[in-house]
Amino acid sequence: MTNTTSAIPQKISKKETRKLVYEKLAVALAEFKPGLKEKKFVNNLKKASKLFATDIAKTIGRKKEKTPKPAKKKLKVVEKQQPAKEAS
Repeated sequence: MTNTTSAIPQKISKKETRKLVYEKLAVALAEFKPGLKEKKFVNNLKKASKLFATDIAKTIGRKKEKTPKPAKKKLKVVEKQQPAKEAS
């Protein structure tokens, strides 16, 4: 398989993702098309592309939203000094 992620823009909507997935599935499953009725084939492609597109759009969105968290500041532990004992 080739790497097709470079062809997909970084910010993409669910609708655009659904169209891209639909087109790719239609090409990939073209050999099964004559065995099924046209309407049933198209409806199944729409359902599958919708399922895949929602997850793809979520993962693309999550990658974009993640920002590195600032490092936690360590609190300094200050030891209390004990008063010096007086010699009598």
